Amino acid sequence: MIRSEQTRRRTVIVLQMLGIAAAYYVSGQLGLLRKVEVEGTVVTPLWPPSGIALASLLYLGPRILPGIALGALLTVTSMSGGFNLWVLVITAGSTLAPLCSFLALRAVGFRRELDRLRDGVALVFLGALAGMVISSTAGTGVQLLSGALSANRFWPIWSAWWAGDAMGVLTVTPLLLVLRRARMPRRDDRWAEGLALAVVASGVTTVATRSPLSMIYLLFPVLVWAALRFQLAGSAPCALVMSVMAIVAGTQGAGPFHDHTVLEVMLNLCVLNGCVALTALLLAAIVTEHNNIRHETEVACEELAALVEKLAPGPTASRRPDGPSGAF
Repeated sequence: MIRSEQTRRRTVIVLQMLGIAAAYYVSGQLGLLRKVEVEGTVVTPLWPPSGIALASLLYLGPRILPGIALGALLTVTSMSGGFNLWVLVITAGSTLAPLCSFLALRAVGFRRELDRLRDGVALVFLGALAGMVISSTAGTGVQLLSGALSANRFWPIWSAWWAGDAMGVLTVTPLLLVLRRARMPRRDDRWAEGLALAVVASGVTTVATRSPLSMIYLLFPVLVWAALRFQLAGSAPCALVMSVMAIVAGTQGAGPFHDHTVLEVMLNLCVLNGCVALTALLLAAIVTEHNNIRHETEVACEELAALVEKLAPGPTASRRPDGPSGAF
């Protein structure tokens, strides 16, 4: 019985690793559909595998690391067209980056529910901005050492690489974290408002990213609506949709991205996607934390009222004078 239980657990772990590796590879191929060439190097404005890797570690822990490494190896090998020492270095950087982000988040007491402002801030600065420095440094460092990249082009490539990995964490990881709490909607849920939000978000994003006028600011009222009314369950999908649609428009040179160089488009996309992700994540965390505090306060008041009612003396019973009743 013990041996069969151990075998079952090992089988589950292996299947989880293979699933993570497959998700990493497939999401990497999707990210490469909108690749751009900056200073002769291929980069992506949004790299979903970094978000998938960090979410996997937050769910399953470091035991899933071999699956992430396998997915990274397959993805890097498919991009480079072969296997060599440099592929191993880039794979190691892509594996260590989410691991360091996970360890940093765990050290500060990060909660997967993202129901506190401190959790949102930690995910932004430790999980995305700080952790992804490792992968971008490994990737551009390999190209510099191999002679494929000159020293004067190092920082533009490093910045684009780092921004793509960081955006993957900021947009994909919150969505995967909120999916864990997903449930079948009830009849009394806000179906009409949710559908209206989806329609408005799609329409506004299309106008903002396709119009020749500078109307990108239209995205933020929709994000505020999503965060205030639906918290992370609404703001995370909206942020991902907006980022993807902006990337598609940017790589096509449409709307506000017209007549810009590739480096300028990448810079604009990084700033836009970063602001969208930050607004969605931090505002949703603030609203959720406020709602939790209000709920805890209401529960405490109800418990206090029940305690006071229990300790308060009962009504004084009416007393009649002693003596035989009705005697005159």
